[in-house]
Amino acid sequence: MKLVLTEEQRELRGAVRAFLASASPLPEVRRAVESEAGHDPEVYRRLNGELGLAGLVVPEEHGGAGAGYAELALVLEETGAALLPGPFLATTLATILLAEVGDKELLPGIAAGTTLATVALDGGRALNGAEADVVLAIEGPRVLAVRGGDRTPLTTLDITRRQAKVDLGAGEEIASSTEGVARARDLFAVAVAAEQLGVLRASLDAIVGYAKLRVTFGRLIGSYQGVKHRLADMHCKLEQAESIVRYAAWAADEAPDELSSAAALAQAYVGRACFEVARDNLLLHGGIGFTWEHDAHLYYKRAKADEVLLGPPRAHRTRLAELLEL
Repeated sequence: MKLVLTEEQRELRGAVRAFLASASPLPEVRRAVESEAGHDPEVYRRLNGELGLAGLVVPEEHGGAGAGYAELALVLEETGAALLPGPFLATTLATILLAEVGDKELLPGIAAGTTLATVALDGGRALNGAEADVVLAIEGPRVLAVRGGDRTPLTTLDITRRQAKVDLGAGEEIASSTEGVARARDLFAVAVAAEQLGVLRASLDAIVGYAKLRVTFGRLIGSYQGVKHRLADMHCKLEQAESIVRYAAWAADEAPDELSSAAALAQAYVGRACFEVARDNLLLHGGIGFTWEHDAHLYYKRAKADEVLLGPPRAHRTRLAELLEL
């Protein structure tokens, strides 16, 4: 098992981090989410055109880079830390599903950045469902593609990522694979956990930075024992979450027999840890953390939305217990 990043992986992470810091800093995120599209299409175009991220895990025969899930996890960690608005996660989930069921039609367009696809979650709810060219739905072992149809934008907690309810009645079957669908669901869990790791890390970095600057009663708040203990607990959650995500991504690439349990573990632990750290970031900022102008609430809302995106944590804990025969 190799959980230490290679030089190439560090370079990929650095390139994505630098791009997002330049093209989509938090002030730009706020501006973009208030626009009609809810994100900056030019940022998404550049993300694909300059870095080729839409096709990162698309097989080379379909026009992609053919990279592994360890690399994808690093990218999603950075997009999560930057609170990137727009359809990147939605397209990623669609890419995973299509690649696992052996699709040959839609993947080239996704890899080229010309086709925007997403996956319908429970009840037809889809990330970026209103703007997607294709919405994929899972019915048992079958994968359906919905082009057009009724799409109703939803009011959601997380303003940085829009959702819509999609009428799946007009879907046409494009693939069927019991094993492929099952593996795709596990990979969804790994992908979302990677984004959650980024949100967790950015939340911790924010409050550590604040604790080094904020003075109350003549002392930095970071010098108070109660604050130190809370920050230490948050850091422990980060270390555990990072190890779990690295392991799950490794299992996706190298140990398919371990993927299901690793994916369940990732969602059972990382989602809750991410929310708790984002919550404590907001609380430790004091009154300013509760204002609209501060960024803490944006991380808090993304953390909560991601925590329940693939189902409640208790469902993942139950599945993990079943897989481990506990």
